[in-house]
Amino acid sequence: MKTFKIGGIHPADNKLSAAVPFETVPLPAQVIIPLEQHIGAPTVAVVAKGDKVKAGQLIGEAQGPVSANIHSSVSGTVTKLDTVIDAWGYKRPAVYISVEGDEWMEGIDRSGILKEQCDLTPEEIIAKIKNAGIVGLGGACFPTHVKLVPPPSMTVDTLIVNAVECEPYLTHNHRLMLEKGREIMTGIEILKKALKVDKAVIGIEANKPDAIKYMEELAASHDGVSVQALKMKYPQGGEKQLIAACTGREVKSGAIPASVGVVVQNVATVFAVYEAVQLNKPLVEVAITISGPSVKHPGNYIIRIGTPLGDALAMAGGLPEDTGKIIGGGPMMGRAFMTTDVPATKRSAGLVLMPESLSKRRPVMNCIRCGKCVEACPMGLEPYLLAQLGAKQDWERSEKEKVTDCIECGSCMYTCPSNRPLLDYIRMGKAEVMGIIKARAKK
Repeated sequence: MKTFKIGGIHPADNKLSAAVPFETVPLPAQVIIPLEQHIGAPTVAVVAKGDKVKAGQLIGEAQGPVSANIHSSVSGTVTKLDTVIDAWGYKRPAVYISVEGDEWMEGIDRSGILKEQCDLTPEEIIAKIKNAGIVGLGGACFPTHVKLVPPPSMTVDTLIVNAVECEPYLTHNHRLMLEKGREIMTGIEILKKALKVDKAVIGIEANKPDAIKYMEELAASHDGVSVQALKMKYPQGGEKQLIAACTGREVKSGAIPASVGVVVQNVATVFAVYEAVQLNKPLVEVAITISGPSVKHPGNYIIRIGTPLGDALAMAGGLPEDTGKIIGGGPMMGRAFMTTDVPATKRSAGLVLMPESLSKRRPVMNCIRCGKCVEACPMGLEPYLLAQLGAKQDWERSEKEKVTDCIECGSCMYTCPSNRPLLDYIRMGKAEVMGIIKARAKK
C-alpha cells in the first residue's frame, strides 16, 4: 500500500463519528456572514442595511484575481454591516442578516435529483465555479477557480482528489463519499473537463474501507478515474505528501503542484463544484464534524455559513463539563477557539473538544538532540533548528533554512520527548520571513 516516503507519524485516528450520517443544523434567528473567508483580498459588501436577500444571493463581491464571492446562506433582511469577533479574537467585517424563512434565488436546483451530464466548455465551468465562490475546503480556502488555470508554462495531466482526511477525529469527508459519492464522481468529471485532463486519482486512507470500496465501484464506470488506497500516515493530506503517495512525483521547494503536472482538490471541494456547476448553487453551507473523547453524540453536520457553531455543538450533546480546549478543525493542525459562539464559515471543518486532562502542555525540558523531530518532518526540514532560530529571531538564517516550506502539521511537536514548543517558534519565524519576502518583492 502506497504512502509518502519522507517523515510522517501515526497518531490514533479516533474516528468516533465515522458511522454517523449527516444531520442538518436548523436555521438560527440570525446569521453573521464574515466577508473574509478565503486566502486573498477580502470581498466588498454589495448589500446595505434594510436590503431583503434570498439564500444564494451575492452579498460580497470578490476583489482582485485571488478572491472569492460570498453569498447569503439564508433569506431575510440585512440588519447591519458591522464587524464580528472571530474564533481567535480578531475583528472581521461581516454582514448581519435576520432569518425570515428559507427562500432561494431562482435557478438554484434543490430537487436532489442527480445531474450527471455537463455540456459546458472548460471556460464556462471555471466561470461558474468563480461566480459561486468555491474555495478549497481542505483548510486553506484558496479560490478554486485560480487553481484551475495553471501558469501557461506548466502542463497538467492529472487531477488528484484529496479524500485522505488524516486528521484525528474528523469524518465529514468520509461521510460525503458514502452519502454523495455519485455527485462527487460527477464533480470529478467536471474538473477533468475544466483542466483538460483525462486522469483523476482519488486518494483515500486505509481506515475508510467502506468509502474505498464504494468509490471503486463508482469509478469503474468512469474512464480515467481510479482510487488509490493509502497506508495510514499523517500528514498524508498535505498536497505535496499526497502527490508523492499517489504519483511518486516530488514538488520542489517553493514550487506548486502544477509544476509536476498535478492539481489537487479536496473531496468536499469537488462536491461543492458539482453543486455550483450542475445545480447553480453557491457555497453557502459546509460539512463539519463535532467530536472528542467526552462528546456525548459525536457526529457530522451540514451547517449554513453564518450559523453559530454552538448550534451544531448543541446537537452533539453540548459542551462536556471536562472540556479543556475547543479546537477548530483537527487536533493536529487546528487552532484553539476562544468560544463556540462564532459563525460557521467556508474555513469550518469541525470542532474537536479535548478534555482538560489532554489539553495541558507538559513541562518543557532541554533538547536532547535525539533527532525525532527531523525524522518526523514530512518536508525534510530540521524543526529543532528552525525553532531555535525563531526563538533567537534570526530571520535571515530562518529563510535560508527554508522555514517557509513548513506545512505546520505539528509532527515535530508530537514526537518531541522533551515537550518543546517547536511549532510555536517555527510558525512565528515563518510568518516573519514571509512578511520580509513580500516586502522585498514590492521594492
